[in-house]
Amino acid sequence: MYLETFATHSDTTSRVFNMSKEELQRDSVINLFKNQGIYNGLIAVFLLYGIFTNSQLLVTVFVLNVFFAAVYGAVTANKKIIFTQGGPAILTLFSLIISLF
Repeated sequence: MYLETFATHSDTTSRVFNMSKEELQRDSVINLFKNQGIYNGLIAVFLLYGIFTNSQLLVTVFVLNVFFAAVYGAVTANKKIIFTQGGPAILTLFSLIISLF
C-alpha cells in the first residue's frame, strides 16, 4: 500500500514493479497505483477487523480474494506474483484449515 499510494516515484517502487521511473511519473500510472494502494489498504483494514472480531468467515473471504487476485496476476502479469502476493494468503488459508481440527 505504501509504495503504490505514497512512494509512487521511488527507486524501490521502480524495482518492485519492474517499471522505469519515467513510466511511474505518468499521471495515468500514478492514478492506477494510488487506486491499487487504497484497495490494498481496505483489504488490510477488513482483514484486521475480521481478526480482532474473531470472524473466521470474514478473514477467509478476504484471504481468498487476495489468493485469487494473485492467481490472476501470476497468469496475466508475472508468475512470481503467486509467491509474493499469494504465498502469505496460502499460508493463512492453511492455518485457517488447521484451526478447524
